[in-house]
Amino acid sequence: MNTARPSPADLVTGRGFPPDGIRGAVFDVVGTLVEPWPPVAEVYAAAGRRHGVEVAPDCVHSRFRTAWRRQERLDAAAMPAFATSRSRERERWRAVVDEVFDSSAASPDIFTDLWEHFGRPDAWRPIPAGAALLRAAAEAGCVVALASNFDERLLAIAPAVEPLSRADRVFASSEIGWRKPAVEFFRRVENLLGMASHELMLVGDDPDLDVAAAEAAGWRSLRVG
Repeated sequence: MNTARPSPADLVTGRGFPPDGIRGAVFDVVGTLVEPWPPVAEVYAAAGRRHGVEVAPDCVHSRFRTAWRRQERLDAAAMPAFATSRSRERERWRAVVDEVFDSSAASPDIFTDLWEHFGRPDAWRPIPAGAALLRAAAEAGCVVALASNFDERLLAIAPAVEPLSRADRVFASSEIGWRKPAVEFFRRVENLLGMASHELMLVGDDPDLDVAAAEAAGWRSLRVG
């Protein structure tokens, strides 16, 4: 069994991480190392108000989840599944915004507002447990990488946000052409790092996109959150 689930105390201290045999500690980003702050629903609601569209945060939350899942299904059904690009990622987020705001006439302006907001370092705050694990991996001499379904905005955010700035390498799905859970995503990261699958561990919060997908690619995994 490849999956590890540390105790709360281990998450806080990074104790026992990384395990023996791991040369590369690869971290998911959103939900693992950083989170949006203020929360997504509040940011969306505020952006709507700035453009004359009123949607309560609770409604935003519900619509966002539905829209996100719809886009995941579309990517899963694509040929090839989970292939992506900068244009696809931008299209994905535009579709999410349209659905949240019911394709309001103001949706294009709201989308631009939100795209720029989440591309700023001050839109994100660190998650202590993930940050502790990243520090532990770096102190143990591992190569530390970020591997995320975030788009190209991550390349600008990472150097300016703790703990992302501690990473040696940054891999965004839009840049490598695949989204998790595609096995091609993991193979591409392996090739770029010059490591074998058994030498790599993915740390992430999502049981499917991170943990199960990493194991299917022959990596070890550790779930946080």
